Amino acid sequence: MTDPLKILQIQFGYDSFRPNQREIIDAVLEGKDVFASMPTGGGKSICYQIPALCLEGVTLVISPLIALMKDQVDAALETGIPAAFINSTLKAAEAASVYSRLYSGEIKLLYISPERLALEGYLEKLKQLPIRFFAVDEAHCLSEWGHDFRPDYLSLARIRDAFPGIPIAAFTATATQKVQDDIIRILHLSSPYLVRASFNRKELFYRVDRKEKVLPQITEFIKDHEGQAGIVYRTSRKDVEKTAAHLNTKGIKALPYHAGLSQKLRETNQDKFNNDDVQVICATIAFGMGIDKSNIRFVIHGDLPKSMEGYYQETGRAGRDGLESHCLLLYSAGDLVKQQYFIDQMSDPEEQKKAKANLSRMARFAAVNVCRRKQILEYFNESAADDCGFCDICTGELEKINASVDAQKILSAVMRTEERFGLTHIIDIVLGADTEKIRRMGHEKIKTYGVGRDKSKKWWRGIVEELISQEAVFQDGESYNALIITEKGKRILFGKESFYILKREDTLPALPSPEEDLFAKSGKYDESLFDQLKELRMELARKRRVPPYVIFSDKTMREMSALKPTDNSSFLRVSGVGETKLEQYGPFFILKIREYLGY
Repeated sequence: MTDPLKILQIQFGYDSFRPNQREIIDAVLEGKDVFASMPTGGGKSICYQIPALCLEGVTLVISPLIALMKDQVDAALETGIPAAFINSTLKAAEAASVYSRLYSGEIKLLYISPERLALEGYLEKLKQLPIRFFAVDEAHCLSEWGHDFRPDYLSLARIRDAFPGIPIAAFTATATQKVQDDIIRILHLSSPYLVRASFNRKELFYRVDRKEKVLPQITEFIKDHEGQAGIVYRTSRKDVEKTAAHLNTKGIKALPYHAGLSQKLRETNQDKFNNDDVQVICATIAFGMGIDKSNIRFVIHGDLPKSMEGYYQETGRAGRDGLESHCLLLYSAGDLVKQQYFIDQMSDPEEQKKAKANLSRMARFAAVNVCRRKQILEYFNESAADDCGFCDICTGELEKINASVDAQKILSAVMRTEERFGLTHIIDIVLGADTEKIRRMGHEKIKTYGVGRDKSKKWWRGIVEELISQEAVFQDGESYNALIITEKGKRILFGKESFYILKREDTLPALPSPEEDLFAKSGKYDESLFDQLKELRMELARKRRVPPYVIFSDKTMREMSALKPTDNSSFLRVSGVGETKLEQYGPFFILKIREYLGY
């Protein structure tokens, strides 16, 4: 059997495995089942690609993202792995050619969709192939408790009966203990080797801003990341279209991506994003995107996500190459009200209960004054230090203010009007507004009328939204969104608990670089050379019709720009350069570097 470490060094160009990779590979090669929960960018693909090269026969990878398969196969082929895919995008003749190469032993790694596997008789057809290993990617789709449940994935339960004794490995980037147990049960994994890698994406900077004017806020953030690729998530298709159109008017190349577009247009838009022809893709949160692009530098959520798992998965699409990347969430209590409205329309009480719990957890993440990373890790049952040093709470970017007195003014107005009125009317009372409704109800006579004249309407709205976010009050949808005080709200009102809000400083501090990023912001790599190498990569990618990151990641090219290799031997020492890529691309990049150095 071939040594996995030698394959890693020769074909992938890495000197050593990342945490957990070697142990997973060894377990598969020993014929064991595996359950591996590893964060995006943690190197899951190597855990099934190397066994595919070590084992005789075919490794079958089941992936839900048809749009992603071609990129995965292109990346495997660039590394020297004989790979192919079978899905609905292939014409009959193309599929027949793939099967012919499978039967003749030319293909080691085959990607298929769960929908394909669910077809009547397809498992029997697969029995004609020498399959030695099954890898189930995005395995959280098996569980109804996962954030992206896919009914077609349940057909995977039949693999064990059809292929007894063949190892199955389930991989996911997001899995709570409940989801993990579901996956193991449904796939009938037998005493699997378990890996729960750290969910700590140290290269991601998490930040939450109050949503005020969402399109200008999104635009300003992207302009601060000029020339960098990013994703903007919006809840509705209409907002996706509106956001993409707005960005284009501001000189930012952006395209929409949602289920309302034709499959061909989605594929075209995604290809343009992957190929760096556009800077930004705008997408609906509900519609899964097949994005394997390694150089995404930012992810913006223009609306509150439905769950922590969904948020973690979506932000995880940034920084897959390990370089510093930024995640911005724009949040207002209005998002919470909208989401709650849709949840209230659900007919299944259990689904409604689950959705409310998910939304409540997500709202707490956005509203409470606790390290963002700590909250994410605790959600996945992982302990974390209080100060991560790499989120808006921990960098001094936000100032924590005790706003208990102002909260008490709002809560008092709610209490004195018998919890019968909504946000706008309560704010009018505190401001001392002269409205027909206040006069008709006699609310100008209550003790809290006009106690907040010294502050703006915007300030008081912010206080109410924070009270909603921190679950001190809730809006009763059955009583025209009247504000109702919770037990926590009563403790704040009667001085038994303090109420804090966060105030953002006007100037953002310089952000620290994560430990893994050896070349970011350190001045150690030559930015001018890096830009020239990026142009060369784009030129080669267009000729080969593959995304630029498939040739070399930004991280590899930064290291190339730092080390400036001028011969084959030194080029191979760059992390991410294996012998296959040396042969294919070495002459072009070495020549460009030599020209740059004046040789």
